[in-house]
Amino acid sequence: MNVKEGANKLSRLIGLRVMKTALAALAAIYIAMLLHVDNPQAAGILAILGVDTTRWRGIMTVYARFAASAIGLVVASALFAAAGFHIWALAVYILIAFPLLTRLKMKEGIVTGAVIVFQLFHSGIVSWHTIGTELALLAIGLGSATIFNLVYMPREAKSLEMLRRTTEAMFAATLGELAKFLRDPGTVWSGDELLKAEAAIEEGLQAAQRARENRLIRQDEPWLLYFGMRREQLDMIQLMMENVAFVSSSVPQAEAIASLFDRLTRDVRSEFYEGTTERELDLLEREFKAMPLPATRQEFEIRAALLHLCRELRRYLTVGRRGKMRRSSR
Repeated sequence: MNVKEGANKLSRLIGLRVMKTALAALAAIYIAMLLHVDNPQAAGILAILGVDTTRWRGIMTVYARFAASAIGLVVASALFAAAGFHIWALAVYILIAFPLLTRLKMKEGIVTGAVIVFQLFHSGIVSWHTIGTELALLAIGLGSATIFNLVYMPREAKSLEMLRRTTEAMFAATLGELAKFLRDPGTVWSGDELLKAEAAIEEGLQAAQRARENRLIRQDEPWLLYFGMRREQLDMIQLMMENVAFVSSSVPQAEAIASLFDRLTRDVRSEFYEGTTERELDLLEREFKAMPLPATRQEFEIRAALLHLCRELRRYLTVGRRGKMRRSSR
């Protein structure tokens, strides 16, 4: 087993973020000690607070924490210089600084700022030296966290590809079940594939967002477009299921609709949009329009369900065409 495989195994066992946090805290403490900064352990605490899950979130979090801590340090210095180092002064600081930082949209920096302020309170003096020490601890702790945030983040490509295959397999299975139901309304289906597809799509959206935030140059994430497309199509499949129950045993073209779903089970795995299914839907809609007008309420309800089914099928294909054109250009 080489070094890379050993590191990957260790990261899976412990957790990558935990490993990065431990290394960032260790580095921050040693740097503070080398620079002879007072209370170097505080730099380790600040490093722990600065490690995040993605590069962009890490950068934005560190910025918010540093800015909030600097503002809190100014407020606390003025307060302690005017009122003295009393316990109740800390409560006054909280009453002033916390709402201020929240209003400035720096809520993530409240805890970091509190660490710095309590450090200043412990020193018992407001001077350029103590303020400079706290700023140095901030720079070392959050700087170490930023370095480890930028150095390595897990790649999402393999998990995204696996989630894509799962989503498409569950879509194909669901569409196949709809085709079976159209041919035999007595078919019983648990719907597990639909739930698994929904879970895979949501997980895929989260992984795609992480992949996007791990790029230093912000750009559109193709996987976000893909899983967004699949979420739209999932909603349409659920609407189609409601209408299939009405048309399954009452429409002479039920077999033609089932064949259309059979083709969709193959198209769902295709990388490119070919348009064959949409052309078949055009022919099917023309056949339905040529049918005689409904003579009873039941026929009217069936025809209305059929209209909705064709409409959702059209929307499903339109979303797929747009999404697959984007994927083919990826």
